Amino acid sequence: MDLEARLHGAAPSEHPEALRLWLRMLTCTQLIEKQVRAGLRERFDTTLPRFDLMAQLERSPEGLKMKDLSRRMMVTSGNVTGITDQLVAEGLVERVEVEGDRRAYCVRLTPQGRAQFNEMARQHEQWIVEAFASLGERDIATLHRLLGKVKEHTQQHPVETTE
Repeated sequence: MDLEARLHGAAPSEHPEALRLWLRMLTCTQLIEKQVRAGLRERFDTTLPRFDLMAQLERSPEGLKMKDLSRRMMVTSGNVTGITDQLVAEGLVERVEVEGDRRAYCVRLTPQGRAQFNEMARQHEQWIVEAFASLGERDIATLHRLLGKVKEHTQQHPVETTE
């Protein structure tokens, strides 16, 4: 049962449409992510975190320090280290010493890793395009614009918490 279905029968709310929209967005995100995860596993024998790490490295051909990589991925450095170790062992990424800092190193894609990532990225794009195939170009543009307004408002007015 998805999140939307769980809401049915819940206590009434002051803002039912906003809540319903949020749950619809979350459900769609989860469904698409589930399909992407399955596709990466079945087609490339890899995981979404590995794909995400490689995507970050693809955007920074000179490489990234581990702390920058974990910050960009919003995960702990331990998670990044484990994934990096696997990818190094497979020859898809390499560690390079940082000049002037014997304790630090950068991680970057190898030529083999870049080629594999490019193939995965092309397929990933197709999966995402397919997920939105029921929408026309105008619908996609409108949805993108509207979600941009939500993003901007949320960034300008963060939710206040009381503790």
